[in-house]
Amino acid sequence: MPTVKLILEYDGTAYAGWQRQLDQPTIQQAVETAIEAVTQVRVPVIGAGRTDAGVHAWGQVASFRIEREMTPLEWTRALNARLPEAISVRAAEIMPDTFHARHRATGKLYEYRILNRPERPALERHFCWHVYKPLDDAAMNQAALALVGRHDCSSFETQPTENEDPVCHVQRLAVFRQGDLVRIEIYADRFLKQMVRSIVGTLVEVGLGKRTPESFAAVLAARDRAAAGKTAPPQGLFLVRVDY
Repeated sequence: MPTVKLILEYDGTAYAGWQRQLDQPTIQQAVETAIEAVTQVRVPVIGAGRTDAGVHAWGQVASFRIEREMTPLEWTRALNARLPEAISVRAAEIMPDTFHARHRATGKLYEYRILNRPERPALERHFCWHVYKPLDDAAMNQAALALVGRHDCSSFETQPTENEDPVCHVQRLAVFRQGDLVRIEIYADRFLKQMVRSIVGTLVEVGLGKRTPESFAAVLAARDRAAAGKTAPPQGLFLVRVDY
């Protein structure tokens, strides 16, 4: 049975996250509905990352198995004709039977965007966190170094969760400023529940002078969510890429 891989781009503003829910619109539900409209067959779609409500993606990966002979271009065009405007298939590929969007992933890249200026945003309000006080991005970068490596990241995992393994290998965590825009990139082999948003919230406290850069290592070592900062809002977060 052919396995189809999709690369999806979406604006998560109006959706309750990736995972299908009974009474709220989700990305998974919209993709499954589009596939059923094309094929008249209902199939489950597996996403590489279960993005939260309001979170966006430039490169979410999904996969499904179906007895239907269609080329990647046919899948792309047919699904885009039926998906809502906020969701787009950027590419499709026919994969070996062993491919699984979530279990085969070796790494994910996320980006978090902060608009750092006194004036509130209008056009970008659904795609950034507005922090009106000045952020010290150099201090944030210094703090971020403590998280690079293989660590127990329990301090940045929100509860409740079914996850039993809190260890993640963070290969990159960097803060960039481009004028009023502060971008935070994080690449790891895996992520815990709301881990990126918890890290960002703690880094912002460093940037505001509420914590020292040196204190970030103690937050990580505490293995306690109470030791970290608040969870950053969802609208600034983007799933950029999934590697296999």
